[in-house]
Amino acid sequence: MSLIKYNPFAPAKGFGNWVDDFFNRNIGDFIGADFTLSQPSVNVIETPDSYRMEFAAPGLEKGDFKVNVNKGFLTVSATKEEKKEDIKEGKYTRREFNYTSFSRSFQLPETVKADDIKATYEKGVLLVVVPRKEVVKPEDVRTIEIA
Repeated sequence: MSLIKYNPFAPAKGFGNWVDDFFNRNIGDFIGADFTLSQPSVNVIETPDSYRMEFAAPGLEKGDFKVNVNKGFLTVSATKEEKKEDIKEGKYTRREFNYTSFSRSFQLPETVKADDIKATYEKGVLLVVVPRKEVVKPEDVRTIEIA
């Protein structure tokens, strides 16, 4: 029988790998979702001619988005799938799949032109412009003098 000297401060076998794995992950790995795209922030700016909606969605591409109008609702959604693989000599040493998506819906007022909605994506911001209908002003009441 041989004696083994015990050192309580020595890292356990594999502890270094556990620490590396823990600190090389994001919060989505622990809770099962990617927080960065679950619900993007939206700025809604009202102008006399339109409503401008700015969606903060960095890391996406123009083709990842879908903008639909259906039954008075504007729906903006995006889906992105990423695959990262590190292969050494035919075996996976690390393989990660990341699938993120979001969907936001807004009820459109009757005073907008739903057929003329336009969207552009530039520098991480999706801009959706919803033009307003021209408001027809009622004629002012005028008094007619009787001759």
